[in-house]
Parts: sequence; structure tokens; C-alpha cells
Amino acid sequence: MTYIDAHHHVWDLSRRPQPWLEPPEMAPIRRDFTLSDHASTAARAGIGKSVLVQVLPDAQETREFLASAAETGTVAGVVGWADLTRPDLADELAALAASPGGHLLRGIRHLVQGEPDPRWLTRDEVRRGLRQVAAAGLVYDLLVLPHQLPAAIETVRAVPELNFVLDHLAKPPIASGELEPWAGLIGELAAEPNVTAKLSGLITEATWDDWDAVALKPYTAVALDAFGPERLMFGSDWPVCLLAGSLPTWAETVRELLVHAGLSNAERDAVLGATAARTYRLDG
Repeated sequence: MTYIDAHHHVWDLSRRPQPWLEPPEMAPIRRDFTLSDHASTAARAGIGKSVLVQVLPDAQETREFLASAAETGTVAGVVGWADLTRPDLADELAALAASPGGHLLRGIRHLVQGEPDPRWLTRDEVRRGLRQVAAAGLVYDLLVLPHQLPAAIETVRAVPELNFVLDHLAKPPIASGELEPWAGLIGELAAEPNVTAKLSGLITEATWDDWDAVALKPYTAVALDAFGPERLMFGSDWPVCLLAGSLPTWAETVRELLVHAGLSNAERDAVLGATAARTYRLDG
């Protein structure tokens, strides 16, 4: 079984500024992170393949990610960015697929969490774009916050031909210890068969310097109950995870949580690799 990190990033500050790293609390990750850096730390966690995910709403970043990913032996897929609202989105997706490394394009993501309109996903032009993503044979990564989940649920139902992947479990309020209304909305979203989810980004939703598996267990339990292991996948959210813990530490925590949840070896393998391989078509 090849374990897969289904969600990580890279950036080069000299090539492309990252304004979101300017707040003081982001200082620990305000430096360059490369694909070789990720491959090295992922190998220590027993991970052999990965999915590289867009950082900025920048089509050129996506082209660079595709080209650099093609030069590695570890990046098996790329989730890039494209403007869902552009009328010629189909042409843009075709151009990305035809660019160097374009054969690795597996999905599209937009930073919906940053949209001031909580119902941005329900806009006609966005829905049209999502249907074009589906027509291109790609998946769509949902990056939303809990208050945006109602719009996400409506959209998943409105575009049943598209496979959606929920990033970071919609960033539950782990630091405060609250479960509702997040848990109920996750259950409602998971009831739709065209959605899978990532066990990723959770330690940075907890208290960064004071978290453990016990604090995370109520949230991973909700995800396991809602999606089941066949629709859950591990993601590191490296290097963002470094604000709260290392990639190997997070990977070991997930394995511990899966064992304590009573999952079989085959079910644990699904979360740690098989679900991502199937969802992102990483073997074909």
C-alpha cells in the first residue's frame, strides 16, 4: 500500500508574494517550501505519493505547479486554480491540460472561504463553471468555512455530475470545542454521494500549542460516521500544518485515531491512500 498525502502546498516567496503570510502569527512558515522539502518529510511519515494543491488564485501558479510536479517522482496529481466565472472556462481548462505537466491536472479549487458572500457557490456563473469542471473530467475541491456549508450542500445537489472533495472538513471550531451546527451540516453534505472529504487542516483549527488526539477525536468521529473510510482521505496541509505540528506527527495522529475508531487494516488503508487514489485517479 502506497500512502498518499492528498493535500499539500509549496511556495517560493521570491517568485510569487504570499500576502496571507504577512500576519505575525504566520512568521514560522514565511519562507520558501519546495517539492523536495515535502518529499523528504513525507517519506519520514511513510508517504510515497502526493497531491499538490493551489495556493493563490493565479492561473500561472497552476501552470508552474503542473510543470514542476511533472519533474518529480512523488507528485501524482495537481489541484489547480481557474476562474470559474469566465465564459471561456472550458478553453482554459483544456489549455491547462495541454500545458507542460498538464496530464497531472486532477482538480480545480477556488478560495471560497475568502469570499464575503456566503452564498457565492450558488451564483449562476459559478454553477456554470462547476459544470465545465465536471465536463473536463476533473474534481472540485471545496474550501469552505462552516457558515458556507449550506450553500455548498445546495451546490453539490445542483451539480450531481461533479465529484466534490471537502478540504479540511470545512474547518470545524476545534479550538472552542463546539460541534454544532458544523456536525449536522457535515452529515447533510455527506449524504450526497458525489462528495468525499479530507482529514486535513485540523491541527491548525485546534489550539496550535495545546492539542492532542483526544481534542481531535470528536471531529474525526463525525467525519468517519458521516463519510465512512471509503470517502475519507488523509491530507497533511503541509507546510501550513507546521504552525501546529510536523507532517509526521499529524500522520501518526491520524493513524492513532483510525486505530482507536476500530477501523480494519483495509479501512485504514482507504483513508491513508486508496480513497485519494480513486478520487483523483492517481493510478491512471
